[in-house]
Amino acid sequence: MSDRCRLSHRARQATDQPISYLMGETIARPELISLAAGFVDPETLPIDVVAEATAEIFADRELAQAALQYGTTPGELELREAILARHLAADAMTAGEAAIDVEQLVLTAGSNQLLHLIGETLIDPGDIVICASPCYFVYVGTLQGLGARVLGVAADEQGLIPAALEESLQRLQASGELSRVKAIYVASYYDNPTGATIPASRRQEILELAQRFRTDGVIHVIDDVAYRELGYYGDDEPSFRSFDDAGETVIHVGSFSKSFSPGLRIGWAILPPPLVEPIGNQKGNMDFGSPRLNQRIMATVFRRGLYDAHVAKIRASYRVKLEATLAAMETHFGSLAEVDWIRARGGLYTWVTLPDAIDTGSSGPLFARALDEGVLYVPGVHCYPQEGAPIRTNTLRLSFGVQSPETIEQGVAALARAVAEVLAEGAIAP
Repeated sequence: MSDRCRLSHRARQATDQPISYLMGETIARPELISLAAGFVDPETLPIDVVAEATAEIFADRELAQAALQYGTTPGELELREAILARHLAADAMTAGEAAIDVEQLVLTAGSNQLLHLIGETLIDPGDIVICASPCYFVYVGTLQGLGARVLGVAADEQGLIPAALEESLQRLQASGELSRVKAIYVASYYDNPTGATIPASRRQEILELAQRFRTDGVIHVIDDVAYRELGYYGDDEPSFRSFDDAGETVIHVGSFSKSFSPGLRIGWAILPPPLVEPIGNQKGNMDFGSPRLNQRIMATVFRRGLYDAHVAKIRASYRVKLEATLAAMETHFGSLAEVDWIRARGGLYTWVTLPDAIDTGSSGPLFARALDEGVLYVPGVHCYPQEGAPIRTNTLRLSFGVQSPETIEQGVAALARAVAEVLAEGAIAP
């Protein structure tokens, strides 16, 4: 890069996301079975539903003009009201019980924009965000680009471990760094990358720790619920927000990308009241209103009662794929004592742990051998923060969203062959 291009400090801190390389491999080699990118199934995209909603909007000239005009910074009121009603119903609470007003909701162009806005509002360089280790790697990259220290805390098949979180907070307290902790990030439903769901008892513990260890300001719990709708067996947990009686700790972040359409790019948040204005100001400086037509489409989908039927459709489709993935893992890896995987009940991902000696990284022997066998995965090393809990180089993420049950079986079988070949040849990390 030329020295004459004077980049900002944040631009110099930003790095390319690993998913860019993985997507490039997928495009360059279309014969690969990609179990890497967390795309939604194109066969379940709501083409007819969106066409119906769009037709209603453009059948009325006045409605069409409004949809194609600038909107407000927080977003369409009708859609915000629909989101709030759905959230309250999921938690079996009234607006009064939850102490939430529609003015606390803001709409953005996808949840990643919202997570970035939260970071811009809360984080100064050197501030600390705590998250599970492993964690959603795109957000880890966002935080690093903002100059944050991202501290990983041990997690298991039920997500972030409260005892490990408490130990980390105690160490920061002892070192005099506790005041730099601005947030704890969790993806509490069918987490990306592990598929883990945090049970209600842990949610209460994590929230209590955030509140107990606060010093001169709130330690926010950023609860990313992007996958809440993708539960396939009828079970659910009350949200973190339902335990936040004062309503000042939890930032509840959602998205329609996985449950409806990523192409519409609609994210949303329920904000603590003190954050409504500053995040609104940040958003106003960025776009003074996310795409209004997309919001009008989504509001129409809710008003016409089309959303629930679509969610039921994708749950049925993804449940078959999840069960195909777990069955294939049992068939091809079940006899290997040192191989384990999380048996998720929703979401789009399966987290796999291989023998300690196998390096699953993109420069390791397994990744190349898997490509030779015709399958692509996400190396788990990308999902670990650089600070905190140890980085495990023997893990990987499989995503089953875009594949059929047949190609999932073929992909897992190919991965098993690659693992067997690496083990047999001794081509493993020292």
